[in-house]
Amino acid sequence: MSRPQQDAMPPRRRKTCLFCADKVDYIDYKDPNKLRKFVTERGKILPRRISGNCASHQRTLSQAIKRSRDIALLAYAAEG
Repeated sequence: MSRPQQDAMPPRRRKTCLFCADKVDYIDYKDPNKLRKFVTERGKILPRRISGNCASHQRTLSQAIKRSRDIALLAYAAEG
């Protein structure tokens, strides 16, 4: 009893953290263009498994997004 579905699929490549690849040590909350990549259209922060960030950068990223929302650089929710 073989499983043809699983045998035909290639192994998934692990996502790499964009901040580790660029060797970023500080995520700036004053840069909304960079932060918008990690927020959905509805205004939710993307989880690690989708964004591919490492745990430490995901924590600092979510803190930067929340700070950016506080000073109105990013919206809390989608408009409309």
